[in-house]
Amino acid sequence: MDLYRQLYEFAASAGALEGYVYHRKEMDMKALPIWVDNLKTAYGLLPPEVLGAVQPSIDQTLGRAWQSLGIALGKDHELAAALRSMIQGPLPGSPDDFQKQKHFQK
Repeated sequence: MDLYRQLYEFAASAGALEGYVYHRKEMDMKALPIWVDNLKTAYGLLPPEVLGAVQPSIDQTLGRAWQSLGIALGKDHELAAALRSMIQGPLPGSPDDFQKQKHFQK
């Protein structure tokens, strides 16, 4: 698979997951494990140099999703633990922590 498409599909799935679990009490517990497992697989396929460039953004997006899952299912739930395994840096303070500014370059 083309690396750019692979990165885009991972990021789109991570962002969609963040939005899906945001302040949600009830979730589709049949689909959610598959979704998280697919994210873990895609994350594991990204080359180290790509992860080095995008890990801070992953930490923020999946960190907010982890916070939401922690509220709904408990931070020790296996799905929350699976997300946590992809977060390498500091966690956002809450699911509402959108303080990190995005930087765009030409």
